[in-house]
Amino acid sequence: MQPRNMSMSGVVDLAAVKAANEAKAKAEQARAESARNGGGGAVAPSALVIDVDETGLERDVLQRSTEVPVVIVFWADASEPSKQLTELLERLAVEANGRFVLARADVAANQLLAQQFGVRGIPEVFAVVAGQALPLLPGPAPEQQVREVLGQLVQVAEERFGLTGITVDPDAAGEAAGPAPVPAGPYDALLEAAVVALDANDFPGAIQAYENVLADDPGNTEAKLGLAQAELLSRVRDMDPQQVRAEAAANPADVRAQIAAADLDLVGGHVEDAFGRLVETVRRTVGDDRNAARVRLLELFEVIGPDDPRVAAARGALARVLF
Repeated sequence: MQPRNMSMSGVVDLAAVKAANEAKAKAEQARAESARNGGGGAVAPSALVIDVDETGLERDVLQRSTEVPVVIVFWADASEPSKQLTELLERLAVEANGRFVLARADVAANQLLAQQFGVRGIPEVFAVVAGQALPLLPGPAPEQQVREVLGQLVQVAEERFGLTGITVDPDAAGEAAGPAPVPAGPYDALLEAAVVALDANDFPGAIQAYENVLADDPGNTEAKLGLAQAELLSRVRDMDPQQVRAEAAANPADVRAQIAAADLDLVGGHVEDAFGRLVETVRRTVGDDRNAARVRLLELFEVIGPDDPRVAAARGALARVLF
């Protein structure tokens, strides 16, 4: 992929369209809340470069972006240009000393996250500023161009949103990273046991079998899909559908009630209703409630499968609500 000549002028336009003043106020409020809760202190240099997945989006990216711009690079081990760009961004993040944080997303392990951001090629780089996603680099680029784009990002974040970065303590110790575990495999016997348990409505047994596979091989697609299905069936098994739907209708602000109703919607074949209910719940909530609804929606995406057009449509709706 040949890089296009990118500038940050579009970021200013997008910020205006998405009510920059309101976002700035929210960012300032979030920073004040963090300070009251004892947050906002100096961080170790290791905190400047993190790995992110679907479940950590709210905490590691959206919430973090109220304090400091978060640059997300989507990369793949099989793509040498993406590894080179990621290494460059890692070096520049450390050099910037807290003016931005780099989040690395391995596309092979985070396909839902990549689709949620609308990734079209590898590598691709986005920024999240005060909860708003902005396209940054559509592909590999020379170091000087990357430096210029990052410099403009930092300037826009400070001038438009009041984000001056985070304090880095060079003497602070970060978490020690051990070597990545090697998947054991094969898992035919465990997967077969899980299917047998599902057929017998032994949902705890099926869940345990799938979790045993994922403990050794977190990226096992068959186990992830099977676990999502088994957990869904286990959750709805003892529900009273009439009561659950009545509670959801009477309490639209009750996140747990909406999540339970969405589970029933999906099991009953009302896929779009389930997705729409949770997207709307994400839209109207904040904090832990918003994250709970978002995570359940991602789990239901796993049940249906990434190639289903209803999943693609719901991902787009979720991205519009989040960003």
